Amino acid sequence: MDDDGVAAGLRRVRFVLLVVVAVDVAYWVAWYADRTAVASNSRSAYFEFENAFPLADAWLALCCIGAFVALGRRSPTALLWLLLAGGAGGYLFCMDVLYDLEHGVWWSSGAGGIVEFAINALTVGVSVWLGRWTWRSRAALLVAGQEEESQLAS
Repeated sequence: MDDDGVAAGLRRVRFVLLVVVAVDVAYWVAWYADRTAVASNSRSAYFEFENAFPLADAWLALCCIGAFVALGRRSPTALLWLLLAGGAGGYLFCMDVLYDLEHGVWWSSGAGGIVEFAINALTVGVSVWLGRWTWRSRAALLVAGQEEESQLAS
């Protein structure tokens, strides 16, 4: 992973992973501190739906942290963590969008609906970008781990 393009990509990916974790944590802190600050709907069903997400979002954060650490160590497990993070984001996107479409959240919640749409768009955008970068970089990610293993063996 010594190629300048891959190195720049690694820095970008590691930065995005940290931003995802920071936004994830900030959202849930805000949710539990004052739901009205981040809620895009005031229905009790919406609150119940959102309350089902912390564990899945924690899994996304864990995958992002695992990827961040593995990339920093040049470990081949980065490939696994990156694919898991992209998949987790894609799954969360699908769950959130289906609810929003079924309940008209985007177009009946005013500014909250616009914010919800933006969150959904960012979630799918980052997930697809991360998955694409990971897949295109898979050989470099695995080679870095093999180089490290061969150095340890010698």
